[in-house]
Amino acid sequence: MNDKARAIVLELDAYRGELVRHCYRMLGSYAEAEDAAQQTFVRAWRNAGQFEGRSSLRSWVYRIATNVCLDALASGRRRALPMDLSGPSDGAAPPGAPSDSALWIGPLPGDDPAASVMTGESVRLAFVAALQHLPPKQRATLLLRDVLGFSAREVADLHGCTLASANSALQRARATLADRRDRAAELGLPVPGGTQQVLAERYAAAFSRYDMEELGLLLHVDATLSLPPYAKWMRGMADIKSWLTGPAVGCRGSRLIPTVANGSPAFGQYRPRTEGTGYEPWALQVLEFSGDRIASITAFRDTAFLFPQFGLPGHLSAEPCFGVPT
Repeated sequence: MNDKARAIVLELDAYRGELVRHCYRMLGSYAEAEDAAQQTFVRAWRNAGQFEGRSSLRSWVYRIATNVCLDALASGRRRALPMDLSGPSDGAAPPGAPSDSALWIGPLPGDDPAASVMTGESVRLAFVAALQHLPPKQRATLLLRDVLGFSAREVADLHGCTLASANSALQRARATLADRRDRAAELGLPVPGGTQQVLAERYAAAFSRYDMEELGLLLHVDATLSLPPYAKWMRGMADIKSWLTGPAVGCRGSRLIPTVANGSPAFGQYRPRTEGTGYEPWALQVLEFSGDRIASITAFRDTAFLFPQFGLPGHLSAEPCFGVPT
C-alpha cells in the first residue's frame, strides 16, 4: 500500500459513524448496518489505491456503502413495524404468538437528538419504517439527496443512470413517502430536546408508579403502543390503558433505566421478578413525540439481543438506587 492509499484509509475512519446511520436507514437493522459498514470499509481499503480523486472521498465511500446495501436488499424482503402489517387491536386482548416470520425494524443505539435535528440526519423509527416502503434504489436516491445533501449529478453517477432518471426517482420517492406519512407528518416536526427530556422523565416516573391518569396527560390522543416481535399494536389511551391494566398488568412496579435510541429518549424496562427479588429485563421502550405529547411507544421485547447493544444491565437488584424509583 502506497502513502496515498494509507492516507485515504486513515481519512475513511472519520466516516464510520455516519455510514452506519446511512446503512441503518437503508436496511432498518442496526446489526445489518454495522455489517454493511464493515463491508464498505473492507472494499474501500482494498481499492484505496484506485481512488483517483475525480469525486470527493465522501462521495466515493458512500457509493460503496450504498451498493453494499442494495446488494443486501436484493432479496426483496422489507422490514416493518407492527402497524405496517395490520390495523390496531383491542388493548384487553392478549398479544398471541410472536410473529417470528416477520422481518422487524430494530432500534438504533444512541444518536444525539440535538445533533439529529441540526444535521437533518433523521433516524426516527417512524421515518425508517416509512422508508422501507420505497424500492431500494428510490430509497437510496431520497436518502442521498434529501438527508445527506448529495447533488443530482452525484446520485446519477452513483447509480450509473441519467440525470433525468435520478430526478424522476427522487420525485417518485418523495410522493410515495408523502402518501405513507399522512399521520407521521406531525412526527416530522422538530421537538426541542429539552421538551423531549422533560416529557420522557415524566413518562418514566408515571410508568414506574403505574399512574394511568398521568400517562393519559402525557400521551397524544392518537398515541400508539406497539410490541415487536408481536404483531399487536394499539392506538389511543383507552386501549393502551386496557393493555397495561389487563394483559400487561405484570409490568406494574417496573423500573426504567434511561438510554437513547434512534435519536429519541428510550428506556430499558425491568419488570419485577415473579419469583424472588429484583427485576428482570422486559422491553426496550423507544419514545417518539409530537408537539408537547408522546406520540408513540415501541416496546422491543428481544432484550437478550438488544440490552447488550445499549449497555443495559442483565438484571436489577431490589436496591432502590437502580432505575426510576417507584
